[in-house]
Amino acid sequence: MFKNYLKIAWRNLLSSKLFSAINVFGLSVGMTCCMLLLLYILSETSFDKHQEHADDLYLLRSENIQSNGEKMDNPRAPAPYAQAVKAEFPEVVQVTRLWQNFLENKTLLKTSQPGKQERSFYETKGIHVDSTFFDVFTYKFIEGDAQTSLNDPHSVVLSEEVAHKLFGDEPALNKTIRIGGRSGNNENFKVTGVYHNEAARSHIDANYFVSIHSGWVGDYLRQSDIDFTNNNMFYTYLRLKPGTNAEKFSAKLPSFIEKYARKDLKIAGFEKKLFLLPVKDIHLFSLIDRIVGPTTSTTYLYVLASIALFTLLIACINFMNLATARSAKRAAEVGIRKVMGAGRGGLVGQFLAESMVLTFLALILAIVSVAILLPFFNQLSDKSLNISELFKPEIAVAFIALALVTGLLSGSYPAFYLSVFNPLDVIKGKFVNSVSATTLRRGLVVFQFVISIGLVVATMVIQGQIKFMKDQPLGFAKDQQIVIPLRSAEARKAYTALRNEILQNSQISAASGTSYYPGILNPSDMSVFLPGQSVNDDGLIKTNGVAADFMKTMDFKLAAGRMFSADFPADTNLKIVVNEATLRKFGIPLEKSVGQKLNFNMNESTIGSLEIIGVVKDFHFEDLHKVIQPYAFFLNADNFNYMVTHVNTKDVGNVLPFMEAKWKELVPDEPFSYSFLNDDFQSNYSADARTSRIVNSFTIISILISCLGLFGLAAFAAQQRIKEIGVRKVLGASVTSIVALLSGDFMKLVIISLVIATPLTWYVMSKWLQDFAYSISIEWWMFAIAGVLAIAIALLTVSSQAIKAALTNPVKSLKSE
Repeated sequence: MFKNYLKIAWRNLLSSKLFSAINVFGLSVGMTCCMLLLLYILSETSFDKHQEHADDLYLLRSENIQSNGEKMDNPRAPAPYAQAVKAEFPEVVQVTRLWQNFLENKTLLKTSQPGKQERSFYETKGIHVDSTFFDVFTYKFIEGDAQTSLNDPHSVVLSEEVAHKLFGDEPALNKTIRIGGRSGNNENFKVTGVYHNEAARSHIDANYFVSIHSGWVGDYLRQSDIDFTNNNMFYTYLRLKPGTNAEKFSAKLPSFIEKYARKDLKIAGFEKKLFLLPVKDIHLFSLIDRIVGPTTSTTYLYVLASIALFTLLIACINFMNLATARSAKRAAEVGIRKVMGAGRGGLVGQFLAESMVLTFLALILAIVSVAILLPFFNQLSDKSLNISELFKPEIAVAFIALALVTGLLSGSYPAFYLSVFNPLDVIKGKFVNSVSATTLRRGLVVFQFVISIGLVVATMVIQGQIKFMKDQPLGFAKDQQIVIPLRSAEARKAYTALRNEILQNSQISAASGTSYYPGILNPSDMSVFLPGQSVNDDGLIKTNGVAADFMKTMDFKLAAGRMFSADFPADTNLKIVVNEATLRKFGIPLEKSVGQKLNFNMNESTIGSLEIIGVVKDFHFEDLHKVIQPYAFFLNADNFNYMVTHVNTKDVGNVLPFMEAKWKELVPDEPFSYSFLNDDFQSNYSADARTSRIVNSFTIISILISCLGLFGLAAFAAQQRIKEIGVRKVLGASVTSIVALLSGDFMKLVIISLVIATPLTWYVMSKWLQDFAYSISIEWWMFAIAGVLAIAIALLTVSSQAIKAALTNPVKSLKSE
């Protein structure tokens, strides 16, 4: 029987080639989109699932609460927490700390082997960890022993890729490399392990690991005055005993704070709460936008899942619409089958078999399309999804399940609808196209265009917001600013000489040093309070150590007082220039700001004092997702992380070789590296740009699929009314009036779709814009453009069939009457 169903289904598909082609193509496009987005979502939700102890791994995160009630989430903790937690709680099997080198975004690695050419390059994502790290996290070592690899402070574990860059195809184990900058203080490190990099599926995206007791951080840990409150720099991970209840364990953490941190917190003037965050949930923890690596939003994944679902639904709707539209042609078949004794179950099976044949044809085409389009999708989504993902058992099962669900979803209504035909009504000719079927088709067309119009408006809002962020004045000169990182002690020592040399070029108008610059992570802050107040009234301000001419180089705008200047050699690092947000936070009037003191606790018994000498207008030192916070500049003693150079020509091609030549003269052992400040700032919007690209692409696809359905329905409508059109033409109707007649019904449906889509899309996109502290408004014209575009697309799609019907010779359509 099943074989018979399939044979008949195949014959029926071949007898209606146009409708079959539309259905197969539409379903395959919908399934392709769904598969690609499913691969992306599965990738995003699989982070750290490969860890051997995944269910027992937790990050110790904190919430700092100021006396004014202001809360700040922090994924890091002070250095002593790890060992104190392990000593206090028997449930903790192992702890490990992780430190990211926020002082340098790249580190110089060198290797020198006798008789071979020296290799050196800058490497990113170098992570400092405790020797217990590989007892907590699972890495596949291809050289060395994971458990003992970081016992020596001067040991380094490399990823397979970095090892290949340094040593080619030779084994890296026990070879020596030199690590520059603050990571390694330009000292030698022994390679004690090489691992296969699974960073694409871990929130710890590292290219190499160094002992936490080396470099700058090692020097810091050897200090004796480390407390339980300040310098929250360390990601602290706990591996609990299997079966430990995380909630019950978390309930013990307040007593830990009381025992170990209360004294230091009292001095600092704020409270701290501790929480456990499961490691396998870290990547989806968007409350903090970065935990070692960038986090992602579950809301974003829900949006992608919704787009995937809606795209597939639109394709399924096309199938249902075309199947019910053709129901009149199938009515006679159903009537005869019922007269011959066919039961309803057999008819349902027949029509579902047709649906399944179509769906699995679409599935084959979709799999081929995914294989072809995956490289382009990787570029679109900034992922590295591999074609081998398609052949994993769970993925294969998911795709087959998707095909079954699609087949059942798209074929269920036509199957049950057609199977209930009364054979007597069919024979009498009462059944042509029922009101219920017509109403359903119209409703489904409206649903399709609600989704399409919504996606068009979403595209305009997202594009508008991204353009707004790119064009928004940031409060400083972002263009033609070249940033030269100073990643080693040698480079920092050469700063003054390098600055003086490059300023000899007439195309370079300014150059200055800074610890941080707008658009990159600045972890430096301090707690201050007004004179006459206590530490309990304090507030956090971001701080940045700069050279005297840095603010002039960046073209910050002065609101009161003065900036730092070489004309005031008496300025010290206890004199600061603040932004307007600092004045607002502490209630200081602008006219009284110059000379105002801000106190800070140096220790339990000593209070230090900072003097405001100037106020600059607010500027965006972070991206536009975030509100401008209090910020203060103080003078640094030529120990800078970056030199920012302002070029007064748009043709930087002539300037860069000059700068590189001066660099090689003064820092000959390090490659010259640079970036453009504008590019660095805009890189903060890469996730938003990715969202824009994905929504844009799938908007076009959803419109294409909707148009396919409209094309099929228009062709069917024209075919159904061919005799009516012939009569109208004989009676003198023009081609224009007939086209308007056939197109009018569809245009009404699109207008209804616009009315429904407008409030829904406005609500959804308003929620999306709430993620930005500074955003555009959703304007009425966006919906007007989307509506006009939808009407134009629908009109073009429908009119092609309407014109074809209107131009048909009425003799041909009426000759049988």
